[in-house]
Amino acid sequence: MAEAFYTPEEVAAILKLSKYTIYEMIKRGDLEAHRVGRGLRISAQQLDQYLYQNKTEDNTFDAELVQTDTGTYARLLHSRGDVQFHVSTNLTGSVRVSIEPENIIISHTQLICSARNVHKGTVTAIAERGNRCLVTLDIGVPLKVALTPYSVQEMHMKTGDTLYAIFKSMSVKVTAR
Repeated sequence: MAEAFYTPEEVAAILKLSKYTIYEMIKRGDLEAHRVGRGLRISAQQLDQYLYQNKTEDNTFDAELVQTDTGTYARLLHSRGDVQFHVSTNLTGSVRVSIEPENIIISHTQLICSARNVHKGTVTAIAERGNRCLVTLDIGVPLKVALTPYSVQEMHMKTGDTLYAIFKSMSVKVTAR
């Protein structure tokens, strides 16, 4: 079966944006397109890839900030157990914290390193999409981690594995709620 192709105007209608926004996204390289004669066409696969890459899978959690002798921690609300992220912020009280899946490192063992956040968890899902895999690690909350398929293969990663998620305090974005 042949792949579907859309005009920029059709993509604009699908995304509920103006056609000018779609042309600008193509010009910036945010959305890939094929030049066909004098026109542009976006394949269904290219549109899916754009939507996937821009999906908000950035691990966003509501939290309460807590001060300790070792720094500021965001105690995640709605988590099983007491999940806390070491953060760097001047804010206080109720916040929202987020970390991008690309900023998380996965290890089979607990590392001694400069990263303040080391969380043990269980792999609950591995979804391969093109040139990246999205691994879900349950650390008391589901944490999405973006890896290359080669990394998943090289680590012999599978559902049920116990792994460590490692990320720096500076990688955690903190915003007021």
